[in-house]
Amino acid sequence: MRSIGFDNDKYIKLQSEKIQERISNFGGKLYMEFGGKLFDDYHASRVLPGFCPDSKIKMLLNLKDDAEVIVTVSATAIEQNKIRGDLGITYDMDTLRLIDAFNEIGIAVGGVVIAQYTNQPSVDAFIKRLNNLGIKVYKHYPIEGYPTNIKKIVSDDGYGKNEYVETTHSLVVVTAPGPGSGKMATCLSQLYHDNKRGIKAGYAKFETFPIWNLPLRHPVNMAYEAATIDLNDVNMIDPFYLEANGVTAVNYNRDIEIFPVLRAIFEKIYGECPYKSPTDMGVNMAGYCITDDEAVCYAAKMEIVRRYYDTLCRKRNGLADSEEVYKAELIMNQVNVDPSFRRVVAPALEKSEQTGEPAAAIELSDGSIVTGKTSKLMGASAACLLNALKRLGNIDDDYLLLPVEVIEPIQKLKIENLGNHNPRLHADEILIALAISANTCEIAAKAMEQLPKLKGCQAHLSVIGAGVDSNVYRKLGMNLTTEPVYATKKLYHK
Repeated sequence: MRSIGFDNDKYIKLQSEKIQERISNFGGKLYMEFGGKLFDDYHASRVLPGFCPDSKIKMLLNLKDDAEVIVTVSATAIEQNKIRGDLGITYDMDTLRLIDAFNEIGIAVGGVVIAQYTNQPSVDAFIKRLNNLGIKVYKHYPIEGYPTNIKKIVSDDGYGKNEYVETTHSLVVVTAPGPGSGKMATCLSQLYHDNKRGIKAGYAKFETFPIWNLPLRHPVNMAYEAATIDLNDVNMIDPFYLEANGVTAVNYNRDIEIFPVLRAIFEKIYGECPYKSPTDMGVNMAGYCITDDEAVCYAAKMEIVRRYYDTLCRKRNGLADSEEVYKAELIMNQVNVDPSFRRVVAPALEKSEQTGEPAAAIELSDGSIVTGKTSKLMGASAACLLNALKRLGNIDDDYLLLPVEVIEPIQKLKIENLGNHNPRLHADEILIALAISANTCEIAAKAMEQLPKLKGCQAHLSVIGAGVDSNVYRKLGMNLTTEPVYATKKLYHK
């Protein structure tokens, strides 16, 4: 069974209290930079079992009457069609998704800030779309000499040129589709404008990782390094915190490196800096809510290996280089694990070797492992999914949940009408077929009832699978890894 190692309710309570305290410290208004994923922090839920992916939102709902949101997106990311890896959508589309999500829970969105705006045509098209949707847009511009030319930055030719976002709440959450979107710069620009208007306001950060009061090489903090290999983030002892308090605290290189500049900006705006270290800027109570260190260490090590496979696959697709793979291997070595730590890897590879075709394996919550092979009827991911549902429902392994007469018409539709070349059913197609069969077949209905039990299960595929299969596994809450090879030698893969 997957052990719970994190008290989510305690976390929401402590985090809410600390944010309210920080608002009071700054005279009643706070710009809070939210790092990481806001609505769907699956990384945190994987390394801190018990952490709910929407914990940050639940915490914000405690402060709902006092909060509003600014969404910041980089013009460069829009221009380059940057993709959010976990959702497979571009940053501009995720901006719209975030706005919808906030509107649904009743937290006001004050507008969208376009950072690093230089009249890019694709960005102008996005701005026009936002305007047509009735969403306020504010342009922030590149500043020559940023971030070291403090005199220029904190001036009418620097932050002063940025369009000011009018806000009315005591807590202004600044969030973004992903890293490098300009969240901190947006907060500081707002502070500059507020100060000129005589408005008292402060700044703080809300980032879950690295956890400042865990050891530097704790697996949870190492898992953060593994997750940010492409950003070159490295955990470090915060020297400013050590000097000020005489005790160690963990932060990451970018925050530590930028702190002297940030301190100088604060001094230029206010005359003094309210913080003695980058760690002081953060509001992070996660370390106080770990209830089982052994459980979170195990989960974090599993995540490190998962990230290793992700890096291998990104390298296979030209999205990572050998240096990133080396770093992923180094992190595994530092926590004393290797790919075999994922128990599903070997069974998937063994099944593939036996059959000469792609194969998959799923580790269920009781530790048992089921496998699935590629056949004429369905792909390995789909077969493995059906076998897992059989095992969970105590259904005889020889029983055909989807008889041939159910599958063949779907295959005919795919080939003859939808233009597909591969007749095998994918995971989404077999689930739809199973859901229809459940109306008339009690055993199929019993299999469908097992789907929630797949949440948190580990899975491995012997090849890079179809995107639709990966998405189904993700939506079911499973953690999938794949070998960095394709089933065919084709150069183009959907």
